[in-house]
Amino acid sequence: MANSNYRHLLSALVQNVPGVLAHISGMLASRGFNIDSLAVGETEDPKLSRMTFVVVGDDSVLEQVRKQLEKIVTVVRVLDISSNDFVERDLLLVKISAPAGGVRTEVRELVDIFRGKVVDVGPDEIMIEISGREGKVQAFIERVRPYGIRELVRTGRIAMVRSDSEQGITASSSAEAVKA
Repeated sequence: MANSNYRHLLSALVQNVPGVLAHISGMLASRGFNIDSLAVGETEDPKLSRMTFVVVGDDSVLEQVRKQLEKIVTVVRVLDISSNDFVERDLLLVKISAPAGGVRTEVRELVDIFRGKVVDVGPDEIMIEISGREGKVQAFIERVRPYGIRELVRTGRIAMVRSDSEQGITASSSAEAVKA
């Protein structure tokens, strides 16, 4: 029996032309599909953009979304990333109430623990950048909430399928190949 709450991570390679995002999101909305997360950006080819989005539902929902996307002329290719071994990231920018002194030190310790970065400092607040898997980002938000979140913004999920293990290329081996 399929899990109706499964989160499908889809990647659509689309032509980089005006109106594509509106067309795709409108099509999904008109058919009652909810987009849980969405990120869009240009690819290595400036003529193409990649839309990475999360759709919640069972396998039949996934199949319907794929079929509908593939009908759109500006869609080049649709992949279900969640069926592969992949790397995913979310990005968070958050302003925290942190006056100079002990509170600011505590918040900075949390930033270090979560491998984040302080990107701006004001007299009574600091802005922090955190990236990572959704669970890490959410855990950081919960840890800093008691200090007072003044403003928060998150990206949609981005993801990439890992290199084929049969090729034997990993981040470290490709870096070694570059040095050679």
